Amino acid sequence: MTIKLKKLSDQVIVITGASSGIGLVTARLAAKRGARVVLNARNEEALRQVTAEINMQGGEAIDVVGDVGKFEDVKKIADEAIRHFGGFDTWVNNAGVSIYGPVLDQSLDDHRQLFETNYWGVVHGSIIACDHLRNRGGALINVGSVLSDVAIPLQGTYCATKHAIRGYTDALRLELEEEDAPISVTLIKPSTIDTPYTRHAKNLMPVEPQNPPPVYAPDLVAEAILHCAEHPERDLYVGGGGKVLAEANHVAPRLTDKMIEAMMFDAQQSDRPKPPARQDSLYAPIEDGEERGNYPGHVAETSVYTKASKHPLITGSLIAGLGLAVLAAWRSVSANHSELARSKVLLDRLR
Repeated sequence: MTIKLKKLSDQVIVITGASSGIGLVTARLAAKRGARVVLNARNEEALRQVTAEINMQGGEAIDVVGDVGKFEDVKKIADEAIRHFGGFDTWVNNAGVSIYGPVLDQSLDDHRQLFETNYWGVVHGSIIACDHLRNRGGALINVGSVLSDVAIPLQGTYCATKHAIRGYTDALRLELEEEDAPISVTLIKPSTIDTPYTRHAKNLMPVEPQNPPPVYAPDLVAEAILHCAEHPERDLYVGGGGKVLAEANHVAPRLTDKMIEAMMFDAQQSDRPKPPARQDSLYAPIEDGEERGNYPGHVAETSVYTKASKHPLITGSLIAGLGLAVLAAWRSVSANHSELARSKVLLDRLR
């Protein structure tokens, strides 16, 4: 079945995790482009401020406070969208959080809670969205990560949730295609993004976490999400750095392991000590309402790879070029016996 999606200006879009970061940027951009938006998050105050802002600027938005880890809360989002707007056309499963620290140091309760939000939140949203979209068509967009393809230390449980989201999304897509359901199913795979992500994460380390470079603006993810709301896509990476890392893991997994071991422990730890009364949003919301995470290094506001990947005729040659770049990088690494030099060579390649 050829799936046809509406123009953004004719759509009602549901966005979970809409009170900060990627979800907040996507909500504002969608409303600016004429979509009516249904916004969800646990933080009632921040969510209602965003809704009021959009409505004051001439957009149409409603907010539905709730926890995506609870099926009834997610069902309420759909119910309110139907009551206010007659339904919805795109559902974006975006809500998520992380834990920093060795996986063996994490309690089972924390481990399960992370899956409740990241994985079960996507499952709940997908079930409810597909039930509605089977009858009218539309797009289901799940926000995964480049860590859906590659695992890194100190965020092992987060990686596990994103791997699970990829498996669930890919299987769901196949089953919907087999029954000719008029639903486009997309997995978005962001690279490192400058959002309040590190501040919201639970932290078991003695220092504050930080994002490893290269780091991209959340606007790029919002643009990718809204592109997929209008154009059926199987999956879409945001940021060439993440795509290179995923390709490297495919081409030379053991060498990629060595590179990650050399880089990703230090790259995710800042020099700022963890505050003694540090709060996080694993179990309950904290202060919200910010798009950016104030990353101290360079934040890429554009991505040539992501822009090109929206155009199929360009994507093939670009991916081939990335493959050659990956192979060249691994040859450079293999020829150099210094671990520090290995890290520098690969970091330069990933920028």
